[in-house]
Amino acid sequence: MARAQSSFPTRTVRALVTGGSGGIGAAICRRLAHSGMHVVVHANRRPEEARELVKELGAAGANAEFVQFDVTDSTAASVALERLLAAGPIQVLINNAGVHDDAPLAGMRPEQWRRVIDVSLNGFYNVTQPLLLPMIRTRWGRIVSVSSIAGIMGNRGQANYAAAKAGLHGASKSLAIEVASRGITVNVVAPGIIETPMSAQTFPPEEINRIVPMQRAGTPEEVAALTAFLASNEAAYITGQVISVNGGMA
Repeated sequence: MARAQSSFPTRTVRALVTGGSGGIGAAICRRLAHSGMHVVVHANRRPEEARELVKELGAAGANAEFVQFDVTDSTAASVALERLLAAGPIQVLINNAGVHDDAPLAGMRPEQWRRVIDVSLNGFYNVTQPLLLPMIRTRWGRIVSVSSIAGIMGNRGQANYAAAKAGLHGASKSLAIEVASRGITVNVVAPGIIETPMSAQTFPPEEINRIVPMQRAGTPEEVAALTAFLASNEAAYITGQVISVNGGMA
Protein backbone atom coordinates (compact mmCIF):
# COMPACT_ATOMS: atom_id res chain seq x y z
CA MET A 1 0.00 0.00 0.00
CA ALA A 2 1.32 3.44 -0.91
CA ARG A 3 2.26 5.71 1.95
CA ALA A 4 0.08 8.84 2.13
CA GLN A 5 1.86 12.11 1.42
CA SER A 6 2.47 14.53 4.26
CA SER A 7 -0.34 17.05 4.46
CA PHE A 8 0.04 20.78 4.06
CA PRO A 9 0.32 22.50 7.47
CA THR A 10 -2.93 23.91 8.83
CA ARG A 11 -1.20 26.93 10.34
CA THR A 12 0.39 29.72 8.32
CA VAL A 13 3.59 28.54 6.68
CA ARG A 14 6.65 30.71 7.28
CA ALA A 15 8.97 31.11 4.31
CA LEU A 16 12.49 32.55 4.27
CA VAL A 17 13.81 33.94 0.99
CA THR A 18 17.51 34.80 1.02
CA GLY A 19 18.53 37.56 -1.35
CA GLY A 20 14.93 38.74 -1.30
CA SER A 21 15.77 42.30 -2.30
CA GLY A 22 16.89 41.43 -5.85
CA GLY A 23 14.72 41.13 -8.94
CA ILE A 24 14.16 37.37 -8.84
CA GLY A 25 14.11 37.27 -5.03
CA ALA A 26 11.48 39.99 -4.80
CA ALA A 27 9.30 38.24 -7.37
CA ILE A 28 9.52 35.02 -5.35
CA CYS A 29 8.61 36.89 -2.15
CA ARG A 30 5.54 38.39 -3.81
CA ARG A 31 4.41 35.04 -5.19
CA LEU A 32 4.80 33.22 -1.87
CA ALA A 33 3.02 36.02 0.00
CA HIS A 34 0.18 35.88 -2.54
CA SER A 35 -0.18 32.16 -1.76
CA GLY A 36 -0.78 33.01 1.91
CA MET A 37 2.64 32.35 3.40
CA HIS A 38 4.31 34.56 5.99
CA VAL A 39 7.41 35.71 4.11
CA VAL A 40 10.72 36.59 5.74
CA VAL A 41 12.58 38.82 3.28
CA HIS A 42 16.34 38.52 3.72
CA ALA A 43 18.96 40.96 2.54
CA ASN A 44 22.54 41.79 3.43
CA ARG A 45 23.91 44.59 1.26
CA ARG A 46 20.57 46.10 0.17
CA PRO A 47 18.41 46.29 3.29
CA GLU A 48 16.51 49.37 2.11
CA GLU A 49 15.02 47.51 -0.87
CA ALA A 50 14.04 44.59 1.34
CA ARG A 51 12.33 46.85 3.88
CA GLU A 52 10.40 48.57 1.08
CA LEU A 53 9.27 45.17 -0.18
CA VAL A 54 8.04 44.25 3.29
CA LYS A 55 6.04 47.48 3.37
CA GLU A 56 4.62 46.74 -0.07
CA LEU A 57 3.55 43.25 0.95
CA GLY A 58 2.02 44.53 4.17
CA ALA A 59 0.05 47.18 2.30
CA ALA A 60 -1.34 44.41 0.10
CA GLY A 61 -2.55 42.50 3.16
CA ALA A 62 0.26 39.95 3.31
CA ASN A 63 2.35 38.97 6.31
CA ALA A 64 6.03 39.77 5.92
CA GLU A 65 9.10 40.71 7.93
CA PHE A 66 12.70 41.66 7.26
CA VAL A 67 15.92 40.00 8.37
CA GLN A 68 19.50 41.04 7.65
CA PHE A 69 22.65 38.95 7.92
CA ASP A 70 25.60 37.82 5.81
CA VAL A 71 25.01 34.24 4.62
CA THR A 72 28.78 33.68 4.50
CA ASP A 73 29.09 34.40 8.23
CA SER A 74 28.04 31.20 9.99
CA THR A 75 27.84 32.85 13.41
CA ALA A 76 25.72 35.78 12.22
CA ALA A 77 23.46 33.45 10.28
CA SER A 78 23.02 31.16 13.29
CA VAL A 79 22.09 34.05 15.59
CA ALA A 80 19.60 35.52 13.12
CA LEU A 81 17.99 32.16 12.37
CA GLU A 82 17.71 31.31 16.06
CA ARG A 83 15.71 34.50 16.56
CA LEU A 84 13.42 33.61 13.65
CA LEU A 85 12.94 30.07 14.95
CA ALA A 86 11.83 31.42 18.32
CA ALA A 87 8.53 32.28 16.62
CA GLY A 88 8.18 28.82 15.08
CA PRO A 89 9.75 26.66 12.37
CA ILE A 90 10.63 27.88 8.90
CA GLN A 91 8.99 25.31 6.62
CA VAL A 92 9.79 26.89 3.26
CA LEU A 93 13.35 27.96 2.47
CA ILE A 94 14.33 29.61 -0.79
CA ASN A 95 18.12 29.83 -1.11
CA ASN A 96 18.33 32.69 -3.59
CA ALA A 97 21.34 34.68 -2.35
CA GLY A 98 24.21 34.68 -4.82
CA VAL A 99 26.84 36.88 -6.44
CA HIS A 100 29.01 36.68 -9.51
CA ASP A 101 32.46 38.10 -10.19
CA ASP A 102 33.43 37.08 -13.70
CA ALA A 103 36.89 36.54 -15.14
CA PRO A 104 38.64 33.88 -17.24
CA LEU A 105 40.06 31.30 -14.87
CA ALA A 106 43.63 32.07 -15.99
CA GLY A 107 43.22 35.62 -14.71
CA MET A 108 40.84 35.01 -11.82
CA ARG A 109 42.03 36.29 -8.45
CA PRO A 110 41.76 33.95 -5.44
CA GLU A 111 39.28 36.27 -3.76
CA GLN A 112 37.01 36.17 -6.82
CA TRP A 113 36.91 32.39 -6.65
CA ARG A 114 36.36 32.24 -2.90
CA ARG A 115 33.70 34.97 -2.62
CA VAL A 116 31.38 33.56 -5.28
CA ILE A 117 31.55 30.04 -3.88
CA ASP A 118 31.27 31.33 -0.32
CA VAL A 119 27.95 33.09 -0.95
CA SER A 120 26.21 30.43 -3.04
CA LEU A 121 27.58 27.20 -1.59
CA ASN A 122 28.71 27.93 1.95
CA GLY A 123 25.70 30.22 2.26
CA PHE A 124 23.50 27.24 1.40
CA TYR A 125 24.99 25.31 4.32
CA ASN A 126 24.96 28.23 6.77
CA VAL A 127 21.25 28.89 6.21
CA THR A 128 19.86 25.43 5.47
CA GLN A 129 21.55 23.37 8.16
CA PRO A 130 20.21 25.29 11.21
CA LEU A 131 16.65 25.10 9.84
CA LEU A 132 16.60 21.38 9.11
CA LEU A 133 15.81 19.80 12.48
CA PRO A 134 12.94 22.20 13.29
CA MET A 135 11.57 21.56 9.77
CA ILE A 136 11.97 17.80 10.11
CA ARG A 137 9.99 17.82 13.36
CA THR A 138 6.99 19.25 11.49
CA ARG A 139 7.22 16.48 8.87
CA TRP A 140 6.59 18.97 6.07
CA GLY A 141 8.95 21.30 4.29
CA ARG A 142 10.10 22.73 1.00
CA ILE A 143 13.67 23.75 0.16
CA VAL A 144 14.31 25.35 -3.22
CA SER A 145 17.69 26.73 -4.26
CA VAL A 146 18.00 29.18 -7.13
CA SER A 147 20.92 28.19 -9.33
CA SER A 148 21.77 29.10 -12.93
CA ILE A 149 22.02 27.52 -16.33
CA ALA A 150 25.76 28.13 -15.91
CA GLY A 151 25.74 25.30 -13.36
CA ILE A 152 24.39 22.98 -16.07
CA MET A 153 26.22 24.15 -19.20
CA GLY A 154 29.16 26.14 -17.88
CA ASN A 155 29.87 29.61 -19.20
CA ARG A 156 32.95 31.45 -20.38
CA GLY A 157 34.43 33.60 -17.62
CA GLN A 158 32.24 32.04 -14.92
CA ALA A 159 34.16 29.00 -13.68
CA ASN A 160 33.65 30.19 -10.10
CA TYR A 161 29.91 30.84 -10.57
CA ALA A 162 29.34 27.59 -12.47
CA ALA A 163 31.23 25.63 -9.82
CA ALA A 164 29.19 27.18 -7.02
CA LYS A 165 25.87 26.49 -8.74
CA ALA A 166 26.83 22.96 -9.78
CA GLY A 167 27.76 22.36 -6.15
CA LEU A 168 24.24 23.41 -5.18
CA HIS A 169 22.87 20.74 -7.49
CA GLY A 170 24.86 17.99 -5.82
CA ALA A 171 24.12 19.21 -2.30
CA SER A 172 20.40 19.49 -3.05
CA LYS A 173 20.17 16.01 -4.59
CA SER A 174 21.93 14.52 -1.56
CA LEU A 175 19.78 16.41 0.93
CA ALA A 176 16.63 15.39 -0.95
CA ILE A 177 17.47 11.74 -0.29
CA GLU A 178 18.19 12.39 3.38
CA VAL A 179 14.87 14.11 4.17
CA ALA A 180 12.46 12.51 1.69
CA SER A 181 10.85 10.28 4.30
CA ARG A 182 10.04 13.31 6.46
CA GLY A 183 7.73 15.00 3.96
CA ILE A 184 10.42 17.49 2.88
CA THR A 185 11.29 18.10 -0.76
CA VAL A 186 14.52 19.66 -2.00
CA ASN A 187 14.79 21.02 -5.53
CA VAL A 188 16.75 23.48 -7.65
CA VAL A 189 15.52 26.10 -10.11
CA ALA A 190 18.15 27.03 -12.69
CA PRO A 191 17.23 30.20 -14.62
CA GLY A 192 18.72 31.11 -17.97
CA ILE A 193 18.74 34.73 -19.13
CA ILE A 194 16.21 36.64 -17.03
CA GLU A 195 15.17 40.27 -17.37
CA THR A 196 17.14 42.10 -14.70
CA PRO A 197 19.26 45.29 -14.80
CA MET A 198 22.38 43.10 -14.77
CA SER A 199 21.30 40.94 -17.73
CA ALA A 200 20.24 43.99 -19.73
CA GLN A 201 23.85 45.20 -19.63
CA THR A 202 25.33 41.78 -20.38
CA PHE A 203 22.98 40.48 -23.09
CA PRO A 204 21.88 42.88 -25.84
CA PRO A 205 18.72 41.88 -27.78
CA GLU A 206 20.67 40.53 -30.75
CA GLU A 207 22.68 38.24 -28.47
CA ILE A 208 19.52 36.93 -26.82
CA ASN A 209 17.99 36.23 -30.23
CA ARG A 210 21.10 34.24 -31.16
CA ILE A 211 21.45 32.03 -28.09
CA VAL A 212 17.85 31.65 -26.82
CA PRO A 213 15.51 29.62 -29.06
CA MET A 214 12.49 31.57 -27.77
CA GLN A 215 14.35 34.77 -28.70
CA ARG A 216 13.54 36.60 -25.49
CA ALA A 217 14.69 36.81 -21.91
CA GLY A 218 12.59 35.25 -19.21
CA THR A 219 10.95 37.28 -16.47
CA PRO A 220 11.50 37.13 -12.72
CA GLU A 221 7.81 36.26 -12.41
CA GLU A 222 8.31 33.13 -14.55
CA VAL A 223 11.08 31.98 -12.23
CA ALA A 224 8.91 32.81 -9.22
CA ALA A 225 5.98 30.80 -10.60
CA LEU A 226 8.06 27.62 -10.78
CA THR A 227 9.63 28.28 -7.39
CA ALA A 228 6.22 28.81 -5.77
CA PHE A 229 4.91 25.61 -7.33
CA LEU A 230 7.84 23.62 -5.94
CA ALA A 231 7.11 25.21 -2.54
CA SER A 232 3.47 24.11 -2.65
CA ASN A 233 1.70 20.94 -1.55
CA GLU A 234 0.98 20.11 -5.18
CA ALA A 235 4.69 19.42 -5.71
CA ALA A 236 4.86 16.85 -2.92
CA TYR A 237 6.25 14.08 -5.18
CA ILE A 238 8.92 16.21 -6.88
CA THR A 239 12.27 16.14 -5.13
CA GLY A 240 15.95 16.00 -6.00
CA GLN A 241 15.37 17.74 -9.32
CA VAL A 242 17.16 20.54 -11.16
CA ILE A 243 14.60 22.33 -13.34
CA SER A 244 15.76 25.03 -15.72
CA VAL A 245 13.77 28.06 -16.87
CA ASN A 246 15.73 29.01 -19.97
CA GLY A 247 13.61 29.39 -23.12
CA GLY A 248 15.10 26.28 -24.69
CA MET A 249 18.82 27.02 -24.21
CA ALA A 250 19.45 23.57 -22.72
